[in-house]
Amino acid sequence: MAEQTKETNVENVDINQLLKVRREKLAELQASGKDPFTITKYDVTAHSADIKENLAEYEGKTVSLAGRMMSKRIMGKASFANISDLKGNIQLYVSRDALGEDPYKEFKKLDIGDIIGVTGYVFVTKTGETSVHVETLTLISKSLQILPEKFHGLTNTDMRYRQRYVDLIMNAEVKDTFLKRSKIISAIRRYLDGLGFMEVETPMLVQNAGGAAARPFETHFNALDEDVKLRISLELYLKRLIVGGLERVYEIGRVFRNEGVDTRHNPEFTLMELYQAYTDYHGMMDLTENLYRYLAQEVLGTTTITYNGIEMDLGKPFTRITMVDAVKQYAGVDFNEIHTLEEARAIAKEKHVEFEERHKKGDILNLFFEEFVEEHLIQPTFVMDHPIEISPLTKKKPEDPNYVERFEFFMNGWEMANAYSELNDPIDQRERFKAQDALADAGDEEANHTDEDFLYALELGMPPTGGIGFGIDRMVMLLTDSPAIRDVLFFPTMRSIES
Repeated sequence: MAEQTKETNVENVDINQLLKVRREKLAELQASGKDPFTITKYDVTAHSADIKENLAEYEGKTVSLAGRMMSKRIMGKASFANISDLKGNIQLYVSRDALGEDPYKEFKKLDIGDIIGVTGYVFVTKTGETSVHVETLTLISKSLQILPEKFHGLTNTDMRYRQRYVDLIMNAEVKDTFLKRSKIISAIRRYLDGLGFMEVETPMLVQNAGGAAARPFETHFNALDEDVKLRISLELYLKRLIVGGLERVYEIGRVFRNEGVDTRHNPEFTLMELYQAYTDYHGMMDLTENLYRYLAQEVLGTTTITYNGIEMDLGKPFTRITMVDAVKQYAGVDFNEIHTLEEARAIAKEKHVEFEERHKKGDILNLFFEEFVEEHLIQPTFVMDHPIEISPLTKKKPEDPNYVERFEFFMNGWEMANAYSELNDPIDQRERFKAQDALADAGDEEANHTDEDFLYALELGMPPTGGIGFGIDRMVMLLTDSPAIRDVLFFPTMRSIES
């Protein structure tokens, strides 16, 4: 029977003793002049997936790999091990005859979790397993901690999020999710760069956190002895760049909102905003539809995606519907027939839609939308023409100034993007800021405040502009079938563990 490694059931062994043994092994290596922590490099010529996917090219050839040893089976004069690298894992065949007697003894002393480098030739075992016949083996880094045999990430999500590095080591699907996240962001950049957009960076520490309805985080700038805020959006600085003549700009970056945590919200998250001069919200709809289709094809190889067992087809034209028509369709209430605030309040009471005293007719329409419509918007849908009360930075519709040229993009019942024909009338913008200031004075912590520098920029003149904000994390959730935003953030916000 094959000799198994001694750490197969950590729960039944004194963990402190196992840790002590690992440190003793390290001390022994250091005393013999073989300290692994003095190694500064290792030349890698292939990764596991490269070999497996191109076996005809690699079979019989010598390769060098490096990775973490995840298992080993000692069987006398020959043994098997498995190492994990960036792209997957591969089996190693380690024999005393090929490696040499002393190196083979050293191999037998290695621990699960040690990082090793090997050179050898590629072959296929009798059972059809692609493997590397090891001819030299180097301990590159000694693991002084013990990996769980079955990582608790399957049940203990809290530990998965707190110790993402262990999660990445133990769960291949987690690593795949984050590799896809990187591919998604790279593909976004390729797509926008191909359309002539310029990637820019704007401040995170700001005097006036505007551009969204959210409560900001506040901090203190010691050098200037001034209170500042962390940005809640990218909008107002990117529009300044449009004023400056940069006709197509975008930024992908972290924004910070002092809000709760749930499956779709994290206080710091990745937002992409882009602005294009001389177009409107219809141009932003076309861009969004083409971008999502491109991303799915590039990253997943198909325009039909599945999330939580539900198929969504990005290949078909996306549905376009006004907010009023959507509420009429799903709630049976036609706000075109509701002309006063009193009528809006009355229908809200009748339909058991809760509202606040400060809410106006347009706010109540939006409450109806949230209550009755959002959950039904599973397939890609643009919800257009929002009430002016909830859109302080958006151009009015010329034919009906009670509504604005805005849309929100929905999939899976989630808001995925928010876009405007941007307001470029500085006089109108000042009046809207005044209304927001009044809300702030009344205690609304999410209201915008007048930004005089931004108004000055608008007074210089901003061309007609289409703008949009994409939630990158929700995009990644959908394209990787991840159930929560924490599953697509390497290090999500967590409550501190009390010491």
